[in-house]
Amino acid sequence: MKSRGLAALSASAPITRFDFERRDLGTHDVALDIAFAGICHSDIHQVRQEWGPAIFPMVPGHEIAGTVTAIGNSVTKFKVGDLIGVGVFIDSCRICESCKRGLQQYCENGMTGTYNTVERDGTTIAYGGYSNNFVINEDYAVHIPANLKLQLEGVAPLLCAGITLYSPLKTWGAKPGMRVGIIGLGGLGHMGVKFAHALGAEVTVFSHSPSKERDAKAMGADHFVVTRDLATLKPLHKSFDLLLNTVSADLDINIYLDLLSLDGTLVVIGLPGKPYAVNVGSLLNGRRRIAGSMIGGIPQMQEMLDFCGEHSIVSDVEIISADYVDTAYKRTVESDVQYRFVIDTSTI
Repeated sequence: MKSRGLAALSASAPITRFDFERRDLGTHDVALDIAFAGICHSDIHQVRQEWGPAIFPMVPGHEIAGTVTAIGNSVTKFKVGDLIGVGVFIDSCRICESCKRGLQQYCENGMTGTYNTVERDGTTIAYGGYSNNFVINEDYAVHIPANLKLQLEGVAPLLCAGITLYSPLKTWGAKPGMRVGIIGLGGLGHMGVKFAHALGAEVTVFSHSPSKERDAKAMGADHFVVTRDLATLKPLHKSFDLLLNTVSADLDINIYLDLLSLDGTLVVIGLPGKPYAVNVGSLLNGRRRIAGSMIGGIPQMQEMLDFCGEHSIVSDVEIISADYVDTAYKRTVESDVQYRFVIDTSTI
């Protein structure tokens, strides 16, 4: 399939327009026209080879929202005209225990990422969502609720940023009466606030930016704590059942562990630059836990989108044109975005 996208030709090159071929439509494949593609900070890490060697030319993008344009002969889950989403992975082994449980993101044989990798046939380069179209096996795509059709720009980031916060909130049982803290109010954190609020939890946002308080409250936060002066955290000792750390910046994790009540859990979502130095005494004194969470499997992604449709939840975004991507990368690194950049793929 002839495709047009935006690619990095090397780790130091600007993003440029790029014509390429996607694989032909298979019997279980779905083809889609992409309407919007979100920019995730991990796109920048991979383009710049900050996470190891990369495959160039690279078409990034794993927050994809669009419309089905064609289906393979054996497809049963989608029809032409359906709204469709694609996230961080496009395949997995299907036979390991994780895959059988619908936890494809933890595939024991390695999930196949949406880009910067080779597909499971061993030869096809996977190109991502900064493009006008896409081809994917029907088992690895999700339905976008029809009532979100006019907000597809806000739906695209749900396929990574959204599921990354929805999954731990569901795993650790966010519900009415639970005291949930969201550390960081960026592309990830703002989705955590919206989901935790919709699930009925009492939500507190921790941010170093006082200017974000109004946004946090509008998204559903009950409380807002400025973390520039860590002394402000002392009165919150043993006040939370669940903390979600969405920031990648280095921080003293022990300060936040002390905010957990008995049997409380701190879930690490942002990837820190260096290992945490954990005071084990903070874990022992209160039976506290540190856990991690990574995106979500296909069943939970569909559950999340259905939940978003029911509660009218989308990401807060800035829509940009293809020519603005390099600037968007710069602003993302500087945390200067409210709260996710999304590419209008009609401009590619």
